Amino acid sequence: MFIKNEKRKIKDIEGKSYIFDIIRKKYILLTPEEIVRQNFLDYLILEKNYTKNLIKLESALKYNTLKKRSDILVYDKLGEPFLLVECKAESVAISQLTIEQASRYNLQIKAPFVCITNGFKTYCFKIDFDDNSITQLNAIPEMI
Repeated sequence: MFIKNEKRKIKDIEGKSYIFDIIRKKYILLTPEEIVRQNFLDYLILEKNYTKNLIKLESALKYNTLKKRSDILVYDKLGEPFLLVECKAESVAISQLTIEQASRYNLQIKAPFVCITNGFKTYCFKIDFDDNSITQLNAIPEMI
């Protein structure tokens, strides 16, 4: 895959490619997973009109005694978790294990929407914590 937004700044340092991350405001090693993350960020910001200031990347969280990081966490305008996104490299198939990983992360975060993407396939779910139901959506939710 390639970076879809041609305006993205990419530079080589000692034979490795780095991309400027507009959220973290620094250059990040351009790994296969990072390509998916940056393209999905562009989609959220440029296509879905999500606000950059409400997006946090690689948020630390604890699952049992393990320290983990969520890939993308979007907050609503009240500062509450809104959308959790788990990114995988294009070469990684999205499986039940991937969905379970994102679900475990969301037990801590409690976002009402969870997406899993590998750049080719994206699955999005609405989580209702009141009745413990999960509904698969046909589209990424609009920012509220």
